[in-house]
Amino acid sequence: MGINSYVSSPKGTTNSNMTNLFKTIGLIGKPHHEGTNQTLRRLHHWLSVQGFNVIVEERVSAELGPDVCSMDLLEMGEHCDLAIVVGGDGNMLGAARVLARFDVAVIGVNRGNLGFLTDLPPDNFEDALSKVLDGEFETEHRFLLEAEVHRHGKTIASNTAVNEAVLHPGKIAHMIQFEVYIDEQFMYSQRADGMIVSTPTGSTAYSLSAGGSILTPNLQAIILVPMFPHTLSCRPIVVDASCNIKLVVSPNNDENLEVSCDGHVHLAVLPGDEIFIRRSNERLRLIHPKGHNYFHVLRNKLGWGSKLF
Repeated sequence: MGINSYVSSPKGTTNSNMTNLFKTIGLIGKPHHEGTNQTLRRLHHWLSVQGFNVIVEERVSAELGPDVCSMDLLEMGEHCDLAIVVGGDGNMLGAARVLARFDVAVIGVNRGNLGFLTDLPPDNFEDALSKVLDGEFETEHRFLLEAEVHRHGKTIASNTAVNEAVLHPGKIAHMIQFEVYIDEQFMYSQRADGMIVSTPTGSTAYSLSAGGSILTPNLQAIILVPMFPHTLSCRPIVVDASCNIKLVVSPNNDENLEVSCDGHVHLAVLPGDEIFIRRSNERLRLIHPKGHNYFHVLRNKLGWGSKLF
């Protein structure tokens, strides 16, 4: 069933037969993943029985059967009040970059590995999700980054990132040269394998693996983490999220460079290009079950020790 079969009104309208905060719910998941498909089927049936309008992202809709209502992510953003993402953080990031522009509430069911952004368990999500749908939840806003590649004063490419924007060589790792400016003030020149520019959300992802600090989600800050710098004195640095960051690529570099947004979207970079990275006007509206505790998530996902006394 495609969009033309969908009879519900866009989000923001009311349905007198329902008192729920969320009227139309979108389901998003990793395609061709059996565990994800099982959870999506259960969610679709469970939500439909309770009278919700349910839309399935078109990449996974065919695996749920011919009678489901399907749309692409942009269309879902225009219609859905809530999106449930089934999978790992990678699936959440891909959906979040699109849905953030529509201010759709997003919650995750963990079918991945670590799953910092996915709260609900895949096997017994009903109790926790029922409470969320009844209005018992906590809302958290996560800011995104906007990355632009400029060439000869013109914007060549741009995209947004929930976790990080990374300047790096293309397919083969090697040292590159670039300069870093903060609010047009020169900070330093750098010879390294690349530079990670991360949000607090991404501080537990690529940035953490490269030796960066963990930033709690409520911080309005950005962390810059050099990748294998050619000096032991270079360390990660945290700047205010309102700062404008500029990376100027040396004209002596090879042409095989990229800026990666969340590891999903790749922007080509040539020697002499300038990369501008700033806080986006878009925010991810992430919701959690009541009692969500960020430090409990860190202890659980990173294997930190529990209380000793």
